[in-house]
Amino acid sequence: MFAVSSAARPSTQPPMSPDLPIAALPSQASIERDVHRALDEDVGAGDVTADLLAPGAIARARVVTREGAVLCGTAWFDAVFRALSESVRVEWLANDGAHVAAGALLCRLEGPARALVTGERTALNFLQTLSGTATATATFVDAIRGTRTTILDTRKTVPGMRLAQKYAVRVGGGANHRIGLFDAVLIKENHIATAGSISAAIARARTLHPGVMVETEVENFSELREALAAGADRIMLDEFELHELSQAVAEVDGRVPLEVSGSVSLDRVRAIAETGVDFVSIGALTKHVRAVDLSMRIELLPTADAAND
Repeated sequence: MFAVSSAARPSTQPPMSPDLPIAALPSQASIERDVHRALDEDVGAGDVTADLLAPGAIARARVVTREGAVLCGTAWFDAVFRALSESVRVEWLANDGAHVAAGALLCRLEGPARALVTGERTALNFLQTLSGTATATATFVDAIRGTRTTILDTRKTVPGMRLAQKYAVRVGGGANHRIGLFDAVLIKENHIATAGSISAAIARARTLHPGVMVETEVENFSELREALAAGADRIMLDEFELHELSQAVAEVDGRVPLEVSGSVSLDRVRAIAETGVDFVSIGALTKHVRAVDLSMRIELLPTADAAND
């Protein structure tokens, strides 16, 4: 297993970017669990290629983005190098939420060369994936700007990255649906079939979990009216056509928030939002994430002996 450094490593952060507000990070313990799990699977018993470098070699590095993006994941990037060496220093030139242009320098690093080459891939994996999630979210948020609709994520996240990707969605300007199966009731087709009806399922949820939000999915107007009468806290309109969404918004008339799910593409999301629904949930934000193209270039620094020759 890789060696963990417990000492704090200096890292400088610029003022918050005006582009997007900074979202609340997951706990430091959660970030470190993500990082240690990733390093365990990558480094294992040790980086046998990094052993080719002299133990005392010092290097510096630069991380550059090859494409425009919303930056996200700096805390995970920092935590990777903090776990490998207390001596690595990171200077960030942009912060989470910043819109960065292609070619932008994101950060500079300096420290033990072995730590830099060992941590490079894991650190970039976090930064690329979370920036990709934030960038995708920002694209959908921009597409519906000026409407009353909020973009939501789903539970379709990369395994082991739930809280990290939920954070990235917030950085991109979206909001979180439930975090897991424990913080809200979402009644879907199979639950309804088992309970016997939407009304029965909602009543059972109220009895078992008082105080927990209860949302139910509906597939037609008959189910919508039943969910309204049963007192659902939120109603998910599954696979409704645009004219049906407008009709549902008019019929509900603000009595309960309405959410749209299913077949939501970038070229369709604006039209969905303009029907007046409150939320649009999009699994592709986290499920179909495309990593942002980043590059880290490492340069060995001359040793003190070499500098004195």
